[in-house]
This record gives sequence, C-alpha cells and structure tokens, in this order.
Amino acid sequence: MNLMNDEKHFNTLNNYYKAKYGKKVFKIPLNGNFKCPHSGCIFCNGSGDFAGNKNKTITEQFYDVKRMMENKWNDAYYIVYFQANTNTYAPLEELKQKYEEALSLDKNIIGISIATRCDSITDECLEYLKELNKKTFVQIELGLQTIHEKTSKLINRGHTLKQFDDCIKRLKEANISVVVHIINGLPYETFDMMIETAKYVGSLGIDGIKIHMLYVMKNTPLELMYEKEKFPILTRDEYVKIVSTQLEYIPLSMVIHRLTGDSDKNLLIEPTWSLKKFVVLNEIDKYMRKNKIYQGDKIKEE
Repeated sequence: MNLMNDEKHFNTLNNYYKAKYGKKVFKIPLNGNFKCPHSGCIFCNGSGDFAGNKNKTITEQFYDVKRMMENKWNDAYYIVYFQANTNTYAPLEELKQKYEEALSLDKNIIGISIATRCDSITDECLEYLKELNKKTFVQIELGLQTIHEKTSKLINRGHTLKQFDDCIKRLKEANISVVVHIINGLPYETFDMMIETAKYVGSLGIDGIKIHMLYVMKNTPLELMYEKEKFPILTRDEYVKIVSTQLEYIPLSMVIHRLTGDSDKNLLIEPTWSLKKFVVLNEIDKYMRKNKIYQGDKIKEE
C-alpha cells in the first residue's frame, strides 16, 4: 500500500493505519514480565523502558495507557503491544493467558503485536499464533539489528542470520505480519554496513521496518565497553543521512514503523542529541526533501 504524500517521502505507519482502518490507531505497550533466552544483548538494560509496569496486571497496564490516549483521541482503535524482552519465551499456556486477557479488554482492540526473537518461536507457539491470526490481526516484531556476523557476536545477539531467515520463512508461510528492527551506530559498523543491513531487510518481502539508533545506557555491558574503547558514536547529521539512504532500499510495500527511538534521559549516556526525537524526525524529512530522496528509489534503479 503506497501511502506517500508531499509531506513525507516514505510510507508512514500513521497513514497506513488511517487508510486501512479509517481512524487513528494506537499501540498500547504492555509488559508481560517475560524473560530472554540468553544472557542479553550488550545494549540492553533489561528495564523494558516505556513498555508498561510489570508489577501491574495486563488489564491495569492497558487502562492506564488507554485513559491517557482518550484525552487526545476519544475515538480510536487499539493494538495491544507486548514490547518488553522476548514475548514468546514462556510456556504456551502463559502466552495464551496474557495475550487473550489483553485482547479481551476493549471492543476497539483490533489486534496484537508481539516483540520477540527468531530463536524463541516454537512450533507449538507458531501453530497457536496461526489460529489466533484467524480471529484477530497478529503481528510479530523481530529484532535483527544487523546482518553482519562480527557485529552480531560483538553485541551478544545470540542467534545467527540463518536462524533469522528460517523464522521469517515460517512466519510468512503462516501468513503472519512481520516487522523487523535494525539498529544504526552499532560499534565499528561503517556507513556501507548499515546500508547493507537495510537492503537485506528490504529484500525479505515483509510488512514493515523499525529503524533505531544505538543508545549507550547506564547499567549495561555497552556502557563499560564505551568507557574503555570510546568507539565512535554517530552524529545527528550522520544518522539522518544513513536513515534517508536506507529508505531508498526499502520497497514501497513496506510500512515505516519507526525512524528513531525513545530512551530514558536519566539512563542515557550517548548520543544526547537523540533525546530531541522530533528534531531528528524533522531533519530526516528536510534531508529527504532537499535531496529529492524517496522510499524505494534505489530499488527502481537496480
């Protein structure tokens, strides 16, 4: 679905939702208090920032956010979003209980988005997701971060690119919507390496992409690595150019869910420019307009 307009040179999630559902759609982040299957990526502090209060029930978390959303939009649809950690890494009965509790909470809930890892969707879980997808919209968000093996090992990603590819294949065969996350600015990656990761994701035939900047956060192994090595951190201008170039390799059929992320200002060490999220987004828009860059441009050329 090509939803570009004069204001944006890429297919925004907001426009996609409005075209598909006819009104505003919010994702309500929930924390199911799930764990991860390995010792953790070096950039992760395990806090599940902005993902809901794990000490509250799923129901309490949902209504906390819904009340805030209603102050701005009193007529909207909702997608419940299990965001923190690996949200398929639990016994199937626990997954069913939490997912279905969330989906039952409001008549305006139109689906569920589940953030997870490619090595944490069992055959049993996938069969359940296939059945759930017949009843409501199901979307899986998979962290990839990079296609480069050396970087993947450095950040302790804990899975291979082949495992990721196999998972994508299984999800597509099950007709389940897929969004992939990548991170720019990973230690020692070059401009070309970051573009290669985006090109690879663009070739997968999936539904969407989320692009993030690497955050050096307190209380993480990455903090210790940064203190010791002082590896280069992208400037805002570098990030803007990288993201704009990456979008040229993303087909128009893919929805752009995110171009930068959010971080806890009390824990963020670098880059501090990322705290001004809307400035970053505006700079990306300006750069793309100035340079006449559009999503998918390079695919047309090739």
